[in-house]
Amino acid sequence: MTNPAKVTICLWYDRDAEEAARFYANTFPDSSVANIMRAPTDYPSGKQGDVLTVEFTVMGTPCLGLNGGPAFQHNEAFSFQIATVDQEETDRYWHAIVDNGGQESACGWCKDKWGVSWQITPIVLTQALSDPDPAVAQRVFEAMMTMGKIEIEAIERARLSAGLT
Repeated sequence: MTNPAKVTICLWYDRDAEEAARFYANTFPDSSVANIMRAPTDYPSGKQGDVLTVEFTVMGTPCLGLNGGPAFQHNEAFSFQIATVDQEETDRYWHAIVDNGGQESACGWCKDKWGVSWQITPIVLTQALSDPDPAVAQRVFEAMMTMGKIEIEAIERARLSAGLT
């Protein structure tokens, strides 16, 4: 890395760091794969030329994929939160992740096929949950709690349904 960032997210993979980085680069704007470090010689769990690390960015955020083996697995304690502007963008990212071997979860969360968690979060949802009217925020929250992928139209209906609860 020619100009290293002060903070880089390091994600541990078994042996798929390069595949994951390329998927992210092809899925999200302002994402790319940079340097790939390969083993200079054979080592106890691999061979010369195996990918050790991959430097990449996800929507401008610097990351390092480490092929560290099967000892550690991803979990929901870490996730990427992607703010989307409309249903089309929400659907595009959700389906790119889930339809590529990923897994649906609740409230806008899903996992990619490597186990990395993603929150595909429409900006409308975040704004509605911060509404100064607690009744609006409650209706929106209750609607969100019934969803896997967030449906903006349902969030808007919940937000606007004053007195109809």
